[in-house]
Amino acid sequence: MQAHPLRLFPGDDLRVALEDVLRQAKVPAAFVIQGIGSLSVAQLRFAGNEDPTELRDDLEILTLAGSISFDGAHLHMSVADPRGRVFGGHVGRGCTVRTTAEILLALLPEHHFSRERDLSSGFIELVIRNGPPME
Repeated sequence: MQAHPLRLFPGDDLRVALEDVLRQAKVPAAFVIQGIGSLSVAQLRFAGNEDPTELRDDLEILTLAGSISFDGAHLHMSVADPRGRVFGGHVGRGCTVRTTAEILLALLPEHHFSRERDLSSGFIELVIRNGPPME
C-alpha cells in the first residue's frame, strides 16, 4: 500500500480527478481514506434514488471515502451547507471544488478491483483480486 496525499484546486471535478489519478499512476486499485475541503456544487445520489441531487452553495466536505478502480469510483461523501445542514450520499460527476479538496488515497498496486454484477444484490459491486489485472 502506498499513501498518496492529493490536493485538488478550484474548478476541479472531484470524482473525475480521483479517477484520473489511478489512470495516471497506472495503479488498478485504491481507497479514498478521507477527504476534506469545499465545493460550490455537489452531485449526491441519496439512498434509494436513481439520479443525483444537485446542491449549489458554499459547501464543506465533512467526509469522503470509497474505492476507485479502472472501472470507476464508488465514493460516499457528506457535506454541510452554510446553515449547518448535512447531506450525504453517493458522489456523482460534477462535484466542483470551491477552494480546495485535501484527500488521502491508499494506492494498492498489488490488487486489482473490478465492478461486476452481483447476482445476490442485483447491482454492480466491487470484486477484489490479488495480482495484476486480468487481460
